[in-house]
Amino acid sequence: MDSSECRRQLGAAIRRERERQGLSQRKLSLMTGSNLTHIWEIENSSVNVGVDLLCRIADSIGVKVRDLIAF
Repeated sequence: MDSSECRRQLGAAIRRERERQGLSQRKLSLMTGSNLTHIWEIENSSVNVGVDLLCRIADSIGVKVRDLIAF
């Protein structure tokens, strides 16, 4: 699997879990201390997500990092 496919699957997993929690991208950005645009870019596989932010996202949506990357 190439890196763009990994980003696509990770972004989709984050979006799916965020929506399952009923959170908007704006709310998630506030919860993680990130920029709304950055959250959008992560979910749309436009950028790489750093480990620190990935951990904050997982904590904010109530899942383990491994659940987001288990593809």
